[in-house]
Amino acid sequence: MQDGISGGSETTMSDEPQLPQFSATLLPHRSLSRKGFIALMLFSGAINSVLSVAFALRGAWPVAGFCATAVGLLYLAFRLNYRHAQMSETIVLSEPELRLTRRHPTGRTESWSFNPYWVRFQHLRRDYAADELSLASHGRKLVFGAFLSDVEKDSFAAALNAALLRQKRHSSTHFREM
Repeated sequence: MQDGISGGSETTMSDEPQLPQFSATLLPHRSLSRKGFIALMLFSGAINSVLSVAFALRGAWPVAGFCATAVGLLYLAFRLNYRHAQMSETIVLSEPELRLTRRHPTGRTESWSFNPYWVRFQHLRRDYAADELSLASHGRKLVFGAFLSDVEKDSFAAALNAALLRQKRHSSTHFREM
């Protein structure tokens, strides 16, 4: 999957604590494929070249500089968008922990670990702003998935809520048996 939520496969619960009960990788939306980007740049370059020549022939040669700047800024904007699209957030729920790992476009990674029994997952819905997903436990709050659309946040929230509920139910059943 190129954008949004990928890999949201769930495995069945197991007696082995190393196996994840839930795993998902969140990715930002990429607005254009590489082929589409090349086509857009070629089209934009061709149109701006024709405009530059037409204005230069009429004596308005400075317009050529503005056309070249417009193509350059368009190229830069898409390159920055593609760089940002390299970001990802991975959420893995297993018996001992809920781990969120964030990989930045620079390659730097950050990781947070929560006890799945004590973690509080919140999906804050807002009317005039983007929804917010967060994990909180013991005075710590971590906001994640900011690059997802509200629809993707709804879908992910339902899946993670269900997995956490199963995990907590499994943990409480396991403790009662002991």
